Amino acid sequence: MFKSLRAEGLLVLGAALFALNGVVSKLVLESGLSAWRLTQVRCTGAFLILLLFVAARKGVELKPTRAELPWLAAYGIVGFALVQVGYFIAIARMHVSIALIIEFTAPIWIVLYIRFVRKKHVPITMWLALIFGFLGLLLITQVWKGLTLDAIGLIAAFLDAFALAGYFLLGEKLVVHRSTDTLTVWGLGFASLVWVLITPVWSFPYEVFTRDINLLGKFSEYSVPGWVPILWIVVAGTILPYLFVLSGLRHLSASTSSMIGMLEPLVAGIIAWWWLRETLTVIQLIGGAVVIIGIVLADRARRQAV
Repeated sequence: MFKSLRAEGLLVLGAALFALNGVVSKLVLESGLSAWRLTQVRCTGAFLILLLFVAARKGVELKPTRAELPWLAAYGIVGFALVQVGYFIAIARMHVSIALIIEFTAPIWIVLYIRFVRKKHVPITMWLALIFGFLGLLLITQVWKGLTLDAIGLIAAFLDAFALAGYFLLGEKLVVHRSTDTLTVWGLGFASLVWVLITPVWSFPYEVFTRDINLLGKFSEYSVPGWVPILWIVVAGTILPYLFVLSGLRHLSASTSSMIGMLEPLVAGIIAWWWLRETLTVIQLIGGAVVIIGIVLADRARRQAV
């Protein structure tokens, strides 16, 4: 009983830290650092710290087989590089809560992939998930008013959702023969390599670390040096929630874990409303709730697929 409660507490704490990370990341993005560069510093910083941590505990397990390398590369590029940059572009151009709700539609796309690409049977809840998911998205975007959300942000959020679906599918394949922590190290490592090739470190705007970053919204009277939120994003916004979630997953079922994970967009919306004064219309709030119902149904359909 105690282990279960402790595990649930760790997952809730992990979801809360991931949610708060969206708001802190928005502060850095608003200061002028691009989504590409923020993704680079987040991936590289988390990779270096986690590499030292995992290597000290299970260094031998880090060694990959030749057959694994292409899949590990795909996992890092899709699951870490694309997921994170898509998310950062989205939250830079729209409300954090909306970006996260769209990102979390990944289970819906996974179920469609299982049904129409893998040609597997999925339960009737798949169709309910699609109905709820798309109805909720229509309410969030308020299509009857025209395009009410930033077009680039909306595209980035959906691409982020597709990349997150790829992250889950690739991870599902790789985790059979590899532990979650070593898999994450490789994912972050390949993502870091991608950003070194695309955005070389010698042209990184290092002045961001000493630039004053305004805390915006409720705390707009205050500023902090750039290294403070960036360090928070790497450690408290990436490494710590990852470790909390990993520890919690060991003692809970997939259904319980996924339900607790859905706290992230909810908590992010509350924090963004309180801190950044981001507000949604009543229709958008209803839409978000409807999408979350669709996501839960899609996740259930995915687990029941045969």
